[in-house]
Amino acid sequence: MSYRAFVLLTRSARRTELWRLALGLGLVALVMFGLQQGLLALAAIALPSEGYWALIAQMREGETPAGLLALLLSVGTMGVGAVVAAHLMHRRAAVSLIGPLPLALRQFLRSGIAVALLYIAVALLPPWPLAGELIPAMPLGQWLALLPLTLATLLIQTGSEELLFRGYLQSQLAARLPHPGVWLIAPSALFALGHWAPGTYGGNAGLVALWAFGFGIAAADLTARSGTLGPAIALHLVNNLSAIALVSPQGAMSGLALYLLPFGTGDEAAVLAILPLDLAAIFLSWLTVRIALRV
Repeated sequence: MSYRAFVLLTRSARRTELWRLALGLGLVALVMFGLQQGLLALAAIALPSEGYWALIAQMREGETPAGLLALLLSVGTMGVGAVVAAHLMHRRAAVSLIGPLPLALRQFLRSGIAVALLYIAVALLPPWPLAGELIPAMPLGQWLALLPLTLATLLIQTGSEELLFRGYLQSQLAARLPHPGVWLIAPSALFALGHWAPGTYGGNAGLVALWAFGFGIAAADLTARSGTLGPAIALHLVNNLSAIALVSPQGAMSGLALYLLPFGTGDEAAVLAILPLDLAAIFLSWLTVRIALRV
C-alpha cells in the first residue's frame, strides 16, 4: 500500500496523546449537542408552535423535503465540532483536517466526476430487476427546484462526517499509532456504530453497520493514498446523492428522492437482497477513484 501522501494530513497533527483525542471526541459531541439545541431554539422562535413541532416530527423520519433538508443540515454541527476539537485540543487549523486546498479541490472534482460517470454507466446497463417497479416520489420540476438545496445540504452532511472520521480522527490516530491497521479500522468502526439503527433496519441493522464499515475503510484508504479529504468527500457525496436524492427506499430519509424503491427499510428480505449490490458499488467506486487519481 502506498500511503506516502498521507503525510500531508498527519504532519499537522500535534499533541497526539490518546487522552487528548478521547477528550476531543467528547468535545465534538458537546459542540454538536449545543449547536443543535441552539438551532432548535431559533426554529422555535421563528416558527409558530404547530410548525415547530411538525418540523421536529419531520426531521425524525426525513420523509418530507423540509424535514430531510433540516436533518442533513444539522449534521453540519459534526464538522464544526471536529474543527473546534482540533483547535482546542491539538492546536490544529481547520484546513489541516482537509489537506492542501487546491489539491483537495482538484481531487474532489476528478473523483466526483469519475464516480458519477460510473453510476451513470451502471444505470444504463441492461434493465435492472427493480427498474420497472420504481415509484415516482416527486414531480421533476419540484425535484430540480430543490436540487441546489439538496446538493448543498448533502455536501454539508458528507463533508462534516469526513472532517470528523477521516480528517480529524484518522489523522490524529495515524500521527500517534502509525500502523494502518489502527487508523483504518478504528475510525471506520466508529463510523459503522453511527449507522447502527435497529429501529430502522430491524434484523439487518448489523449488516447495514457492516456496510458502513466497508464504506469507512474505502474512504480511509483513499484519504491516506491521496493526502486530502477530496476523494473521500466526493465518494460520500455521490453515494448519498444516489441513495437519498435519486432512488431511495420508502420511509425514512426519502423526502428528497425523485423515485422510491418498491419497499422500505423495514422490509428485511428486500434490503438484504440489495446490500451485496451496494457493497459492490462501493468497491467499484473505490477502484474508480484510484484509477482516476492514479493512487
